[in-house]
Amino acid sequence: MKDLQDDYQMSNAEAVEQLKKAHEAKQVSDYKFPTEVIDLPSRGLIYPQDNPLSSGKVEMKYMTAKEEDILTTQSYIKDGSVLDRLFQALIISNGEGKAIKYVDLVTGDKNAIMIAARVLGYGKDYEVEVEDPYSGNKQSETIDLTQFENKEYDGSSQIAPHTNEFSFKLPRSEREITFMAMTESKERKVKHESDAVNKANRKMKDTTSRELTTRLKTMILSVDGDSTPSYINNFVDNELFAVDSKALRAYINKVIPDIDLTWEFVSEETGEGRGMQLPMDVTFFWPST
Repeated sequence: MKDLQDDYQMSNAEAVEQLKKAHEAKQVSDYKFPTEVIDLPSRGLIYPQDNPLSSGKVEMKYMTAKEEDILTTQSYIKDGSVLDRLFQALIISNGEGKAIKYVDLVTGDKNAIMIAARVLGYGKDYEVEVEDPYSGNKQSETIDLTQFENKEYDGSSQIAPHTNEFSFKLPRSEREITFMAMTESKERKVKHESDAVNKANRKMKDTTSRELTTRLKTMILSVDGDSTPSYINNFVDNELFAVDSKALRAYINKVIPDIDLTWEFVSEETGEGRGMQLPMDVTFFWPST
């Protein structure tokens, strides 16, 4: 399977943008603009050794008013590209002076970049209103974003070092599955295909979302050793038991690299606490103050 990391082809516009990024990175270096190097959850182990991301690090600059322009550009907000444009503007290098290809990033590494971008832009304190699961009332919280750490990852669950391939035996059907961690390019592919399918189905009055099956078809690389796309598509549509689908998705979440966004909530009314996922609303990148 050639280039499991990314089937994304760079357009002329993106090539120009990459050259622009390299020029901006040199400017940052020349003017000694403050930057931070962050450790990626994957530690670089999921990327080919010749990929700059195999360094396991990303150098990011602090957000300025120039990047705030990106956050307030309505066309970017409308088409859903605003945060990706922001992250790309903040990334300088792989921590060793080499430019990275943004679409190669696996989702877990992008999540870590998201947290770092927020901290470098508006500081570590995130003020948000959370629904108390015990009382149902809203509770104001200030969450320290620096508390979130990367999940432990050593690449041992990969089929081979520096290869984005994992294997899993389905518990019910006992079929052998190989799959990949989603990259930014694959996420874009899923969104494009899901939107196209949903648009076509709406014309037939079918409002069923196909995002789950589209995502699985994209992530799965082979079934019982067969990597033919039509075979994989038929398997997902007609042969993948719900119990196996659930088990596969749970295993994927367990073994792929990511940042742990679990946060300890304590109710002001009852004193009880529980682990919750970091709540994100519009104030995460658009703070009111």
